[in-house]
Amino acid sequence: MCGIIGYTGSREPREVLMAGLQRLEYRGYDSAGIAVQSSVGADVIRSVGNLAALREAVGLAVGAETDSAAGAVGIAELPSSTGIGHTRWATHGRVTEANAHPHCDDQETIQVVVNGIIENFATLKNELVAGGSAFSSETDAEVVAHMVAAVYDGDLVDAVRTANRRLEGHFAFVAMTANQPGLLVGARHECPLVIGVGEGECFVASAVPAFLDYTRLVVGIEDGEVVAMRPEGIEITGLDGETIDRQPTEVDWDVETAEKGGFESFMLKEIHEQADAIAETVADRTVRADGVDLGDLGSIDDQLLREISRIVIVACGTSYHSGLIARYAIETWARVPVEVELASEYRYRTPVVGKNDLVIGITQSGETRDTLAAMRCARDAGATVLALTNIMGSQAEREADGCLFTRAGLEIGVAATKTFSSQVAALFLLAIRLAELRGSLEEKQLSDLVAAMKHLPHLVDQTVAATEETAMEIGRRYAKAGFFLYIGRHAGLPIALEGALKLKEIAYVPTDAYAAGEMKHGPIALLDEATPVVCVATDSAVLEKIVSNVMEVRARGAVVIAVETEGSTALEGIAEERIAVPATDPIIGALLAVIPLQLLAYSIASELGLNVDQPRNLAKTVTVE
Repeated sequence: MCGIIGYTGSREPREVLMAGLQRLEYRGYDSAGIAVQSSVGADVIRSVGNLAALREAVGLAVGAETDSAAGAVGIAELPSSTGIGHTRWATHGRVTEANAHPHCDDQETIQVVVNGIIENFATLKNELVAGGSAFSSETDAEVVAHMVAAVYDGDLVDAVRTANRRLEGHFAFVAMTANQPGLLVGARHECPLVIGVGEGECFVASAVPAFLDYTRLVVGIEDGEVVAMRPEGIEITGLDGETIDRQPTEVDWDVETAEKGGFESFMLKEIHEQADAIAETVADRTVRADGVDLGDLGSIDDQLLREISRIVIVACGTSYHSGLIARYAIETWARVPVEVELASEYRYRTPVVGKNDLVIGITQSGETRDTLAAMRCARDAGATVLALTNIMGSQAEREADGCLFTRAGLEIGVAATKTFSSQVAALFLLAIRLAELRGSLEEKQLSDLVAAMKHLPHLVDQTVAATEETAMEIGRRYAKAGFFLYIGRHAGLPIALEGALKLKEIAYVPTDAYAAGEMKHGPIALLDEATPVVCVATDSAVLEKIVSNVMEVRARGAVVIAVETEGSTALEGIAEERIAVPATDPIIGALLAVIPLQLLAYSIASELGLNVDQPRNLAKTVTVE
């Protein structure tokens, strides 16, 4: 979820790179850096924090215009002005200047900027170190510079192509070397990379807004392709070296539309980004077929995870719902008892918690005041505390014994979508790791779960594509309903709760969510012919039970909107509206059901003419009580 920008042409490159990074800062703001070709190699400048820090380091006043005629040191001696830049959302490695991009090999021959995850970086790094390479960062990205350098013999395009064949994961990167002035070479696999073509200049970026001020002629790069960019033009080749002819297309987006990737809102864009967010969270942690590697969890080691007697999850809002679904996974797979508590209530109790308990505080921002207070309460009582957050360097990370990071990237829409999905994915990984360490699952069960997690991003992509039109149409039909009831059972209950929260947050529609079995103990009195009842009925051991609950709903004349598993006939002829999601493990599959519920809420809010990105009275990060 980081931002890449590259330029080759006659402009002052630092100005172009900084302007591009400004447009991409929404993709990451932990650290940033640029590298510009010079007569003696490359001038690399990196800094921690937002772009103001990098501007100061580069020698530009914050927000000041630069003189486009002024050249950086050494630039005027080159036939072109060429450079690369990057704004980072930290995944591997702490937020430090050493971990900021661009990265280079130990001879400083090759400079690279990288997005995504290199899944096999540990294997490649060990191989390179054994061959004499010395690494200077904690990142997986640095291995790309060393891989390219290891095979470079004067032809950067060929070196990138050769190195690219060895890389596994989902990534995009751009490389340059002062040995070939004016040349940038890019490659991608399942991460975006686009080219901008101008008069005597070329741009490359992870998103169009980075160069929209300079050109509207865009060329997309596909997986497995390598692109060579020079001021006079581009050449695209496959991994076999064959030339690919692709002409630029002109985009008519304004900058705001471009930042949204062509979507009508950030929320819709982020719903579509959920597959990428989960892939970033899961990819390198599921390299082994027989288990999960979670990396450095601080002082929370394998022995502690084997010996804990109970897990307590503290969280608020959407994060609370991710904790609820995690309870089903951890108790089913790892056989560890789990309690899920609202952090705002937990902090004012006198909870019974101690040294044999693991308390997990979930906060996407890492700054949620109630959750931080609940974590402190647990630590003071002697429990071990694990933070689950999306932000490196946050208060939650600093105050916990260990930290498990999601990698959703920056989420601009106030209503959480991709951060929820990536939280659940990370908690599923933790559940599998616990099961592995505690021996609660057979080897075949473990490998099946790991395979399901690796496949989850693809299923999420399929779900968005398959359900968007149907969910949007259903939303438009029922947008005027005055009240919705959401029901679910087992792992589907937290999804029902989350779906109802989305509708309340962005559409302001009175909505309730209940365990389906509890409906007859009160909420059924609310139902009449005008009430839409949204039912999460994906495959599970309690599917027959929820079908019975749906029949109770139908007997009161209410309309049933069901989210079910593809191929299921359980609600055929019963539910008026049916949305199908792909089949997978029943607990993992429940997560897929949240996507049509997000889209349903989005459609209703849009139909009502509301601002889905900035709903009234809400803030993205809640730092007050």
